[in-house]
Amino acid sequence: MAKIKGIKCIRTRAEGMWTIVKIFTDQPGLYGIGSASDITNQEGVIKTVENLLAPQLIGRDASQIENIWQTLYPSGYWRNGAATNTALGAIDVALWDIKGKEAGMPVYQLLGGPCRTAVPCYAHAGGNDFLELEDSIRAYLEEGYPVVRCQLGPYGGGGFIPSDQARRPKNAWPDSHVFDDERYVDTLPKMFAHLRDKLGFGPKLTHDVHEHLRPQSAVVLSKLLEPYRLFFLEDALPPEQVQWYRLIREQCTTPQAMGELFVHPFEWMPLVTERLIDYLRLRVSKAGGISPCRKAATLCEAYGVQTAWQEGGDNDPVNQMAAVHLDMVNWSFGIQEENHFKPEEYEAFPGHAVLEGGYLYPNDSPGLGIDIDEEKAERLIDRSRPFRAFPAAEERRADGTVVRP
Repeated sequence: MAKIKGIKCIRTRAEGMWTIVKIFTDQPGLYGIGSASDITNQEGVIKTVENLLAPQLIGRDASQIENIWQTLYPSGYWRNGAATNTALGAIDVALWDIKGKEAGMPVYQLLGGPCRTAVPCYAHAGGNDFLELEDSIRAYLEEGYPVVRCQLGPYGGGGFIPSDQARRPKNAWPDSHVFDDERYVDTLPKMFAHLRDKLGFGPKLTHDVHEHLRPQSAVVLSKLLEPYRLFFLEDALPPEQVQWYRLIREQCTTPQAMGELFVHPFEWMPLVTERLIDYLRLRVSKAGGISPCRKAATLCEAYGVQTAWQEGGDNDPVNQMAAVHLDMVNWSFGIQEENHFKPEEYEAFPGHAVLEGGYLYPNDSPGLGIDIDEEKAERLIDRSRPFRAFPAAEERRADGTVVRP
């Protein structure tokens, strides 16, 4: 069996937004890659890989994926931090890549073989008003997407008030816009009433609240959206307030999706075992990689919950491919969030999943089936723009209270 010989972190994309971990073995040409991308704390993740995890890996049998995961998981003593989980997730995915290459088969075959031929995705439609949004949705439906997410402007769109129109304190901070829960709760049902009137109930539509609402407002919104039969309502509540999903369940049947901010299994397990959500939306890299996510998918199957792995705009093609392999084999799969990349980004990751007609297609190459061309990845970096962190958007209510993303 191959022994781990070295580990390398490769930073790419403009301003260093992506980090790919590459694990080398003592077998010529045998290596694996995994995603360690984290736009808010890339340096922290890289230092965790290099200083904490890598020294424990050198010389280990690369085939012992579960043993390595369980060894590294508590090695920092404090468990389930976002940086540690991301670093661990990158290593886990890279080891699955190596195992698939050694076996001469794609990872989804190692995980039990496909139970579907391709992975249906949902698209991201947006517009500054109802008509623009309607046109955006129609375009994605024509492309073949089975499900479309509907957003009015940026996250929180529909709830923003221009600062010069908001009733703010005379000593208010100079924010460009103000978020108002009541305006959001009033606007969203009107938006979906328009969309259902113009598009009918055939299209499957979702919406992402992005945790902007106070808990009581989230309950009210879920109830008001019930007549419009959403495919799901995403992140109606922040991780700190998930107990309110019990009230949502008691009040209405609007399907709920949650999970992209979860890094600790005890955050999402009660939501699954109590059947309080309908779709679990973990990010594969943030949850610790393929190994814990396949277990999460199995738990979801037992409780009638479906998976919808998160794929935000900051994700990279390697994390996307890891999600696709899980999607191919898990019976509990529901839908996959899509992600568009630039042509030059695709070129830097040969073997990437192919997005066509609303479906993602993996390839049959051994391992993940995706690689990184380091020269082309280097060219994605704009050296005129220094590496930096990207903090979450700062939005506030009229009195200055921060709205948590």
